Amino acid sequence: MKKLISFILICGTIVCCSQKKSGAFVSRDFIFGDDRPFKECHASTLVRLDDGNFLVAWFGGTAEMNPDVGIWLSKGNAGMWSAPRQVAKIRDDAHWNPVFFSDGKGTVYLYFKVGVEINIWETWVISSRDGGITWSEPAELVKGDIGGRGPVRNKPIILSDGSWLAGASHEAGEWNVFIDRSNDNGKTWQATPYLTLDRSKFNGMGVIQPTLWESTPGNVHILVRSCSSNGKIYRSDSEDYGKTWSALYATDMPNNNSSIDLVQLANGTLVLAYNPVSGNCIWASRALLHLAISYDNGITWQKNVILENDEDEKAEYSYPAIITYDNRVALTYTWKRQRIVFWDFAANSLIN
Repeated sequence: MKKLISFILICGTIVCCSQKKSGAFVSRDFIFGDDRPFKECHASTLVRLDDGNFLVAWFGGTAEMNPDVGIWLSKGNAGMWSAPRQVAKIRDDAHWNPVFFSDGKGTVYLYFKVGVEINIWETWVISSRDGGITWSEPAELVKGDIGGRGPVRNKPIILSDGSWLAGASHEAGEWNVFIDRSNDNGKTWQATPYLTLDRSKFNGMGVIQPTLWESTPGNVHILVRSCSSNGKIYRSDSEDYGKTWSALYATDMPNNNSSIDLVQLANGTLVLAYNPVSGNCIWASRALLHLAISYDNGITWQKNVILENDEDEKAEYSYPAIITYDNRVALTYTWKRQRIVFWDFAANSLIN
């Protein structure tokens, strides 16, 4: 049986109801308020810097897909965030899905998509070596590519052999996922074929937006968003450092055709951020946002932590991004397309 945990707000600080002992305190706030230089925002990403601050980015403009949408950035920590500033605007086409990634050697990369429509977008990248103060000139990740390479929505991971893996997908007609791999610290990328999906047993557009983890050296796994009649998260596994993959298969976890993200703690525990709603290819409710906890490499999910539980089915809390550091977990997500929420809490408050 899944164990439910909820959080309550006390004087601006979130405290885990079942874990009030020292170290279990949780902070939650908005990156910015109503005074913002864009009407809507979505698809946040975050990374923690060596100085203890975070960078948080998202796309913002009048509305998703509009030509004024660019990539925006804020730096800081809980309760202390810099004013949003636009950090990337290549041209007057919509910008999409920023993804932060740290190479662990002092460089932070920010990947994002540019294009009028998803099926013809390109992947661009900028980098910073001074904690997001200055950024390199934008460059195409794979020059001339149409449809998108590298991380489509969730952070890449560095495997035990030093290679970088990014979860990628294409949305041109059918939806398909593949894995992009770099053996030279992100300079060049090699894409796998599309992962196998038995469409004779799958009624829907397909799968997109993988989130990855490596359970033991060489054994890599993904969970993916699905647009399917059964409304489930799908999974695939690799035993050769992500070079080849099993056929995609449905898990027991629900999916509402919305993005998910996952992080692996130091002890192997998995923390999945997701909307606990089943839905087909028609956009299902995003009014609930939970964390699920697995102690057995994602076979079962024994705990469910409630982050948002809105009675209004039209409310939206979506596209979570989650990371771990120093036995803590931090995440961001979209709040009603108007703000970005930031959480930071002790990992023990989740897994104990």
